Parts: sequence; structure tokens; C-alpha cells
Amino acid sequence: MRTTSVEFQDQFDSLDKHTQWGIDFLERYAKFVKERIEIEQNYAKQLRNLVKKYCPKRSSKDEEPRFTSCIAFFNILNELNDYAGQREVVAEEMAHRVYGELMRYAHDLKTERKMHLQEGRKAQQYLDMCWKQMDNSKKKFERECKEAEKAQQSYERLDNDTNATKADVEKAKQQLNLRTHMADENKNEYAAQLQNFNGEQHKHFYVVIPQIYKQLQEMDERRTIKLSECYRGFADSERKVIPIISKCLEGMILAAKSVDERRDSQMVVDSFKSGFEPPGDFPFEDYSQHIYRTISDGTISASKQESGKMDAKTTVGKAKGKLWLFGKKPKGPALEDFSHLPPEQRRKKLQQRIDELNRELQKESDQKEALNKMKDVYEKNPQMGDPGSLQPKLAETMNNIDRLRMEIHKNEAWLSEVEGKTGGRGDRRHSSDINHLVTQGRESPEGSYTDDANQEVRGPPQQHGHHNEFDDEFEDDDPLPAIGHCKAIYPFDGHNEGTLAMKEGEVLYIIEEDKGDGWTRARRQNGEEGYVPTSYIDVTLEKNSKGAVTYI
Repeated sequence: MRTTSVEFQDQFDSLDKHTQWGIDFLERYAKFVKERIEIEQNYAKQLRNLVKKYCPKRSSKDEEPRFTSCIAFFNILNELNDYAGQREVVAEEMAHRVYGELMRYAHDLKTERKMHLQEGRKAQQYLDMCWKQMDNSKKKFERECKEAEKAQQSYERLDNDTNATKADVEKAKQQLNLRTHMADENKNEYAAQLQNFNGEQHKHFYVVIPQIYKQLQEMDERRTIKLSECYRGFADSERKVIPIISKCLEGMILAAKSVDERRDSQMVVDSFKSGFEPPGDFPFEDYSQHIYRTISDGTISASKQESGKMDAKTTVGKAKGKLWLFGKKPKGPALEDFSHLPPEQRRKKLQQRIDELNRELQKESDQKEALNKMKDVYEKNPQMGDPGSLQPKLAETMNNIDRLRMEIHKNEAWLSEVEGKTGGRGDRRHSSDINHLVTQGRESPEGSYTDDANQEVRGPPQQHGHHNEFDDEFEDDDPLPAIGHCKAIYPFDGHNEGTLAMKEGEVLYIIEEDKGDGWTRARRQNGEEGYVPTSYIDVTLEKNSKGAVTYI
């Protein structure tokens, strides 16, 4: 655009179109920024909704995540929520620094462009007016010159005509002088208008128009500079939040590094640790004694046979009662002393309760101390308050302290009982237990163990006809319905307590499916029940069976 004005004397319309294109481009970029802002806002909103969807809804302390993998995930959600906040900051910065500035500048630019174009049109109109005045004077001068020429010809014709009178010749001469005089005046007027037009035209093309073009050039350059600044501001809006976003990402990485698989595994162990001792060895039951009986000891043998039958019944009863150790636990309400829980879990629950009670006791003690101090102040300064007004609250606090101490004492007694039993069981363990453990592939299914010491270590068959309380509690339960049948592919000796021995090819009833631990609960036709390895049998389930259960 930095050229002589003459080159642009007929390019005014082109500059008009160019400057309009520049404003249109500016508004197009502003529209682009606006759409980018909407994308950032929607992105931040969707991220926040995602975080809200996967954040835990904690209604109690028991539901709070404890595993390091869970805690790490929730920390990542928090960092992602902060990341969404930074996207909102980017949108706000772009809206204020880029989009808002562009819209204001576009309005000012349109006003300035309109003013410059109006000045250019006015200058052109003024020059056109000067040209018209000059052209009119020129035409008038031309017309008067033609009239003077005609008057000259008429005068010469009459002057040479012998028949013309002197009056006619004189009149023609006067007409010639008049036309000549008017031609001279129009000549002077035309010369003045021509000089004025030439001056205005020079001024127009060398002063006015260059000035207007220069203003349009500066305006267009400022528009270009403003676009450059907005481009930079667009990038700076993103760059400003990069350090914070980097911290969010670093927080996610630290959360990932904080995952401790051994700690999580230990939590699982602590959560499900029962504290029960593994079952003891099965005693040898000698069924060959009847081979050696004689007539002389028939009475004794009969007594032994009856005793053997009674022991067998007792053994079956015990096996039936103890099946819940590997499967379903007996249902019942939770007890205050947590005696329905395994020893280790009971100990943890009691310890937690004692800690909570001690914290409450400390609060009540602090409140008691504060009330006593306030009472002393009131007694020394009666105008500050009535000491008797604190007596009801003090009495209530004392009652709470006594109640909490009784609760702590009671729970500590239960805790001592549990710790004593646990220690006793640990002392009863002997090295021979290790020699009788089954291989890992034939271990008993997972489940809880009873805290009845009489059932943990089985001794020789008892010689009395009644069962203990534990056996009576479960012996009368209705047997579970069969949900299918199975055929033994391999023999299984069933040495471990709660399992069922089987021979290859033997057909058994299925009463409980494999829950994922590798064991299936089965029953013989004689009613004997127990667990067998799922990999040792070929299972056929009846889907429409009344007792069929589907595990998810």
C-alpha cells in the first residue's frame, strides 16, 4: 500500500473491499474463539460429571476406601476434577482476553473504517464539483467564442455589402464588440476555474487521498497487529495453566506409584483373618475288632458294637453340623460382644470399640474439667453467672463418664477373653500338624471356622450317646435339596475335615455349586455330605431344580 497516490486514484473501491474483508476475517476468528470456548466449557463440564459419577458416595466410615488401589483411584479423580477446573480457567481467559477484546475492537474498527471512507467520498465529491464548475466555464467560453466568431462574420459581410446601410454596419459592429467582450470575460472565468480545479486536483491526489489511504493502511495494520496479539493471547491462555495441569498429572502419577500390592493383600488378610486353628487329625477307627470276637466275650463285643454304632452316629452328626465351616455361616443377629464373629475379627471389632469409647471418655473428661473451671469462676465472680446453673450439665457429664467407663471395662473383659483363647489355641498347636496337611490342590474350601475348642481338635470317638451343644444346634437342620448330580472322574480320599471321600465312577448328588474356590458340595444316597474337588468330578446341573442357585 505504500505507493504513490496516483496509482490508487481509481482503487478506492478496491480498498473499500479489502478493509471490509479484513473486518470479516477478524469476526470469523472471533467466532472460532467462541466455539473453542464452548468446547472447553463442555469438556470441563463433562469431566466434572465423570468425576462425580465415579466418586464414592460415603454414607459411613465403613464404606471409605481402604485399599491403596482404591485410594489412588480417588486421588486421581480429585486431580482430574482440578484439571477440569483449569479447562474452565482456559475458557474464561479466552473469553475475556481474546473473544471480548476482538468484539470490542471489531466495533471500533467498523466505526473508524466508515469515517475514513466517508472522508474519501467527500474529497472525491468536492473534486467532481470543481471539475464540473471548470467544465461549465469551459463550455460557456467555447459557446461565447463561437458567438463572437459569428458576429465577426456578420460584420464583415455587411461591411463588404454595398447595399447595406451604415446603420446596419454599425449595429453589426456593436454586436461584434459585445460578443468579443463576453468571450473575453468567459475566457477569464474559464482560466480561473481551470486554475482552481488544477489546484484542487493536485491537492486531492497528492494530499487528501494519500492521507486517507495512509489512515486506512494504519487501520489495516492495527487490525493485523490485533490479530497477532489475540493469537498470542489464545496460546497464552493455555500456557498459563500448563504448570497447574502438570501438577495434576504429577499427582496422578504419584497416586499410581502409591499403590502397594503387599499392603492391599495384608488388608485382605487382616479383614478375613478368623483366628481359628486348623482342624486336628482324624483318629483311626478300628472296625476289624469284630473279626476277633469269641463266644466268651460276646457280651463285651456286643457292648463294643453298640458303642461303635453310637460313635458312628456321633461322627456323622458332627460332620453334618460342621459343614457350615466351609460354606454358609449360621444366620443370627449380631451380638453385642461380637461373639458371632471369628476370634480375630472379634478382637479387632472390640479393640475398635474400646478406642472409640476411650475417645468419647476423653471428650467427656475435658468437658467435665471445663465445667469445673467455669464453676470456680462463677463462685469467685457471682456477677458472671450462677454456679448452680452448671450443676445439671455437670451431673450429666459425670453419668456419661461412669457409663463409658463401665462400657470400656466390659469390652476390655471380652477382649481379654478373646486374647486368652487365641493364645491358648496357639499353645495347643504342635509340630505334628504340619505333617498331616494336605496338598494345596486339596485344601478345604475357604470359609469361617467355629470358635468351639471342642470341635477344633478332634479326639477319639466319644463313648456316650449324646452330642454337644454345637452339634445339636445344626443337626436338626433340613437337608439342602439336590440341584444336580456328578460322577467321580478320579478317586478322592477326603482326609480333610468337611470333605467327602469318593471312588472313581461313584455318582453323587450336587447340593451346592462351586463358588469359585474349587470345591463342590455333594451328598451320598445315605445322606452323608461334604465337599469334593470340582476338578475331580463331571457335574450335571438341573436348571429347573427347586434348589438350584445361580452365583454372580
